[in-house]
Amino acid sequence: MRAMVVCGLSVLLTAGCGATIPTDPDGTLDRARGGTLRVGATANGSWVDLREGEDPAGREPDLVRSFASTLDADVAWSSGSEEALVAGLEDGELDLVIGGLSEDTPWSEEAGMTRPYTESIDGRGGTVKHVMLVPLGENALLFELDSFLLGSGDPR
Repeated sequence: MRAMVVCGLSVLLTAGCGATIPTDPDGTLDRARGGTLRVGATANGSWVDLREGEDPAGREPDLVRSFASTLDADVAWSSGSEEALVAGLEDGELDLVIGGLSEDTPWSEEAGMTRPYTESIDGRGGTVKHVMLVPLGENALLFELDSFLLGSGDPR
């Protein structure tokens, strides 16, 4: 009982201080809203198609454009290997990384992951659950993106 009272008081005090949860320590969502969402893309079949001199095409770039429109944001695209793009997230140069990534991504320690928002079947008949990556700790952006992805339906 005492723990519930302490927990309740903590929530009230936090709310009274004007704190919002979830938050972005680096202000990623606030910066992108009405501004620019910086997105790194790595080529991966129909998920992300990269062509010289053109913006990325495919399932995930289309989703990103739709998400950016909900933020009234432009999209600034970068391309590269997964390793280079994750480094961009860590260095604060990118806000989001796409590339048909699976929930088994080796980058889960270096980046925040959305919840799996769709599934596909791999060449061996296994199910692949797809995610996107955001900077670690940018939970307001992650929450907003998750809400969008889960509400947008399967992009297939």
